[in-house]
Amino acid sequence: MAPLKSLEQEYPILDSNFQSFCASHDIFSVEDLLLHDLYVLAAFAEQESSSERLKQGIAQVLSIIDGQHQPWLNGMELLEDAQRNKHVLSTGCEGIDLLLHGGLRVGQLTELVGPSSSGKTQVCLLAASNVAKKHIGSVVYLDTGNSFSPQRVTQFICQHSDPAIDQAKHTTLRKVMNNISCQSVFDIFTMFDVLHQLEFNLRSQIQGGDCKVQLLIVDSVSSMVTPILGGSGSQGHALMISAGYLLKKLAHEHNVAVLVTNHTVGGDGGISKPALGESWKSIPHVRLLLSRDHGGSICCW
Repeated sequence: MAPLKSLEQEYPILDSNFQSFCASHDIFSVEDLLLHDLYVLAAFAEQESSSERLKQGIAQVLSIIDGQHQPWLNGMELLEDAQRNKHVLSTGCEGIDLLLHGGLRVGQLTELVGPSSSGKTQVCLLAASNVAKKHIGSVVYLDTGNSFSPQRVTQFICQHSDPAIDQAKHTTLRKVMNNISCQSVFDIFTMFDVLHQLEFNLRSQIQGGDCKVQLLIVDSVSSMVTPILGGSGSQGHALMISAGYLLKKLAHEHNVAVLVTNHTVGGDGGISKPALGESWKSIPHVRLLLSRDHGGSICCW
């Protein structure tokens, strides 16, 4: 669940004073608050000069939680939703689409895992280009390492175009670029802010245009999560799980395909394994492992 700080913009009652009060009781996220005895927490709030506002803040968090509960659905309703909304988006790479049974599935989180230079970002750029070009929708690209390359997107779009039709090529490229929104994020708290704003926009159907968001890309999620996992405290782990479930919530509730990248770390016997540990393992619906051919520059999956 979300860090309290990320909720302040949408819910002003959860201001810095409320966050400081919660922090004094080791509460940094909605999940932390739920683990506390709320009657005891309210009693502590009574001792503060701003007790009424603090209790209103606690009530607001509980209201947010209640509002996130989805209605029960039976099997037929789930099937109808899957057939109506949970289609696939081609990545533009025939081999990867084959492995994914058609492409990136709307409503699910797909993870690309691989070492440096294994092609993770290239797949993200290709998928963004293909979805923006061939589907009636837009792409949100969260760039955590300044790796988004408009030049590479241009190459993907124009490589199959007829050089003689310059005007048509320019029109297609303009459409694609307008349908990709890139946001630089360098820490997990900024990512939470961006994702909550996106959730608000999707819920309010305010997209800054007529195109619905079809694909959300986070390249890479591990570069933001890894720095907060050190130490003996549980806050970093809680933030990681909160980020994962927020991404899955956006995917399912708003019919968006989510694509994230993750790096590899050394495992037992020198065998590489996905970063972020066992707890993150349950977050992706699909995990695709990429590697680079040791004999050349070919990426394998």
